[in-house]
Amino acid sequence: MKVLRFRICALSILSGLFLIACSGKSNRADLGTYETLTDANVTEVLTKFGKENPETLVTISTSMGKIKVRLYEDTPLHRANFVRLAKMGFYDNTIFYRVLRDFMIQGGDTRERKIKKDKYGVPSEVKPNHFHKRGALAMARYDDEFNPKRLSSSHNFYLVQGVVHNQESLNDIALDKKITFSPEQIKTYTTIGGVPSLDTKYTVFGEVVEGLEVMDKIAKVPVDPNDFPVQDIFMTVEVEE
Repeated sequence: MKVLRFRICALSILSGLFLIACSGKSNRADLGTYETLTDANVTEVLTKFGKENPETLVTISTSMGKIKVRLYEDTPLHRANFVRLAKMGFYDNTIFYRVLRDFMIQGGDTRERKIKKDKYGVPSEVKPNHFHKRGALAMARYDDEFNPKRLSSSHNFYLVQGVVHNQESLNDIALDKKITFSPEQIKTYTTIGGVPSLDTKYTVFGEVVEGLEVMDKIAKVPVDPNDFPVQDIFMTVEVEE
């Protein structure tokens, strides 16, 4: 069984840099306008930011194509955090640094530059109606041993590829993970597919509405023994509406 672990890679300097062309419009704001986030103020700041920035549609433009994602409104802190990072330009020229075919693709860091990262985690917003189906967007986090509150990473996210399961497989996972799957989950996992073993552990806060084929293409790239793509896959994230 594959395990989704949050890790910070030792990122070395790139020999070359691929700049992703952004659309003509820009919603970037001066970094000085953003308050530093900490575990103490994260809920207050993101709640306020979310009310002032209600967008739910973002485009992840990669060096292999575009992926359009709809963010869920009932995971307000994660939605606000992702929109905030996108508007800050945080994800510009970051990469997908962990790729596991038939599992997920993980990104949000870079080896070209040192990103200014506030030290905070996003409070868990796990919802039973948002699960790890194919195309789900979720936030990585540290394991329970080091993160008993299950705070999400401030910036490392992943997109679920997964596989189609049968009922026997779901029964085994439910028994092993001590979880119960709803009729909706069972129908989804046995038709569309996903990674049910991750349910209840990580916050799912959006889903791909366009570009699943791009995600699949990224999931097929050659990787090194650490699941790091042999050739860098760059991205930027733009807020649409």
